[in-house]
Amino acid sequence: MEFESILLPGISEQRPLIIAGPCSAETEEQVLETANALANRGIKVFRAGIWKPRTKPGGFEGIGAEGLPWLQRVKKETGMYVATEVATKNHVLEAVKHKIDILWIGARTSANPFAVQEIADALRITAFNGPVLVKNPVNPDLELWIGAIERLYNAGIRKIGVIHRGFSTYDKKLYRNLPQWHIPIELKRRIPNLPLIGDPSHIGGKRELIAPLCQQAMDLNYDGLIIESHCNPDCAWSDKEQQITPDILSYILNLIVVRDTKQTTENLTELRQQIDELDTELLAILAKRMRVSKEIGQYKKEHNMPVLQTVRYDEILENRISQAGKMGMGTSFMKTVLEAIHEESIRQQIEVLNQ
Repeated sequence: MEFESILLPGISEQRPLIIAGPCSAETEEQVLETANALANRGIKVFRAGIWKPRTKPGGFEGIGAEGLPWLQRVKKETGMYVATEVATKNHVLEAVKHKIDILWIGARTSANPFAVQEIADALRITAFNGPVLVKNPVNPDLELWIGAIERLYNAGIRKIGVIHRGFSTYDKKLYRNLPQWHIPIELKRRIPNLPLIGDPSHIGGKRELIAPLCQQAMDLNYDGLIIESHCNPDCAWSDKEQQITPDILSYILNLIVVRDTKQTTENLTELRQQIDELDTELLAILAKRMRVSKEIGQYKKEHNMPVLQTVRYDEILENRISQAGKMGMGTSFMKTVLEAIHEESIRQQIEVLNQ
């Protein structure tokens, strides 16, 4: 697949492309105040959710089409380009009618091939010629992500980019959505000319994680960043924990180091990034193991069984240490690791028994 540039006139080719604005367009005043603050800090592309697909009904699901004229005012008064999410044919028709410059397809929508096809058909009918960005599906399915891209491409869309916003998980974790950096890295390997934009707001879910996630994305040679910024984040109607003020956004962007030096081998930063990702995966696996340990503790409680099962523990030590040796790891190292894991498992089970 061959793609056209997603950079609109007047946008610098220098990395990173920055798209910023509130999670949701709430009021006309909030939209204009945030947009003006961002424009004054050099941001060229303003984002705001008009329609907000929520996990459960009852929450704020976006202001709807009545907010589109607010984005038109942003364009007229600040000169910024404007972007919003679309999830249905009607969303596309309304956005195009109001001359929205950039559209993106959200994670829940990109997981549904029927919805993506409906959007692709609507874009073809309207002859929309602006960039279309595709967020990764909520589940870590690279083929599903590529399928969404192909549907748009087959509809004649050539200004396509992707947004990496992380992948959902049920386990407790540092991130709201696990980055699983290897998935967008593999996507970029398979489609090298596809623009890749990082979404630190949705990956982190917390303001304090935005800066390091921005740097990680730049270290992995991402083309841009889409960051949620609100004039008063603590009062935001949706996702307030992950939104930052325009001042903080400007501060973070000034701290980012963009490394454009080309090397034939992986540099130290990329290797450290792999270590960070692997450590995160290890923590996620350990969290799952402890959850199962708690379930075992509950079973032992219901059946009046002692927590410590020495025969089972000896079997685990012997088998796992043997496996580790075959995989090139020291047996003493693995024994230390297993003893620590077992100690924590026992502690978790005792807590269940004492409840």
